[in-house]
Amino acid sequence: MSQERTTAAAEAARRYYDTSDVDAFYATLWGGEDIHTGVYAHEGEPVAEASHRTVDRIAAKAAERLGPGTTVLDLGSGYGGPARRLAEIFHCRVVALNISGTQNERHRKTNRERGLDDRIDVVTGSFEDVPYPDAHFDVVWSQEAFCHSGDRERVLSEAVRVLKPRGDLLFTDLMSADDTPPAALRAAVARLNVTALATPAFYRERLTGLGLAQVEFEDLSEHLLTHYLGLIEETGRRARDLQDVISPAYVDNLLENLPLWADASRTGHLRWGIFHARR
Repeated sequence: MSQERTTAAAEAARRYYDTSDVDAFYATLWGGEDIHTGVYAHEGEPVAEASHRTVDRIAAKAAERLGPGTTVLDLGSGYGGPARRLAEIFHCRVVALNISGTQNERHRKTNRERGLDDRIDVVTGSFEDVPYPDAHFDVVWSQEAFCHSGDRERVLSEAVRVLKPRGDLLFTDLMSADDTPPAALRAAVARLNVTALATPAFYRERLTGLGLAQVEFEDLSEHLLTHYLGLIEETGRRARDLQDVISPAYVDNLLENLPLWADASRTGHLRWGIFHARR
């Protein structure tokens, strides 16, 4: 993977999440807290509630390690919902590394309002070049961020590099099914400014190759269709209200793009779930 392509993907992600339309969309529909795929208790459940459940499900896999004195690195931390939940529940320290200045500004503001700014450090930077020394973190965490990368091998290498011995790597990502033809998702992933998604097999092979043990994947793909259908319904229902804070062109683009993800979920071309590995 060329350095130019890697840099271009990172810059595209930064530009995307820094735009006022994107910021307003996540703040309005998802509450500006978690902007991740949800684990749904039932159809029609609000995205925000299901997203919170995802955070708790991931954290449960390393609950014995999380606690006071633990340091967590959240790669691609977005608005900081997972970081705040970890800091509140487990009283751990979190370094939230994220490329979007707009998201980071909102993240810091919310941390101050919640009285958590002493437990969470929000750092502007790229997960393809993590600005911390080797073996620095007890837990490395990420949710649906690696799909934006132009060099996922490098991202995984950086994640493992900064992980302490016996530390836990926990992440979710939007993935292609192992047998999905690349062309099947091309239109959907164009919005992410990447040419393709990783696959579960890719992550398993790379994590094992980096020396991680107990590489586990909990496949939660059955929640994808509920997630995207919920977003489509909510976006359509609130389209007129959204146009007060989001440009009509962006709303129209969402209503064109989201069904592509729903279709990919329906046909089994898309995968999503939790990877957990230990160094």
